[in-house]
Amino acid sequence: METMTLDDLMRILVECAGSEEGVLSGEDVFDRSFEDLGYDSLALMESAARIKQEFGVSVPDDDITEVETPRSLLDLVNGAITATATAAATVA
Repeated sequence: METMTLDDLMRILVECAGSEEGVLSGEDVFDRSFEDLGYDSLALMESAARIKQEFGVSVPDDDITEVETPRSLLDLVNGAITATATAAATVA
C-alpha cells in the first residue's frame, strides 16, 4: 500500500475545498495550521472522505478535528496505512 505524500494531501485539500490565492505555491506548509492555510473542519472532513477513497483508510471524525497541521494529518494517515499493511501481512 502506498503512503500519502504532502503533494497528495494538498491536491486533495484543493480539490475538496479550493485554496486561497498563493497560499500553497512554493511555501513550506508542513507545520502551518490548517486554519492559517484557510481550511476549516468541514474541509478536513470532506478531505477525510477522499482520503478513504484514494488510500483505503478511515480517519475518524474525532481525529480529523484534532489534527492541526498537514504534518499531523500525514502522520495519522500514514500510520493507519502502515498498521493496515502490517495486519494484512500478519494474516497472510
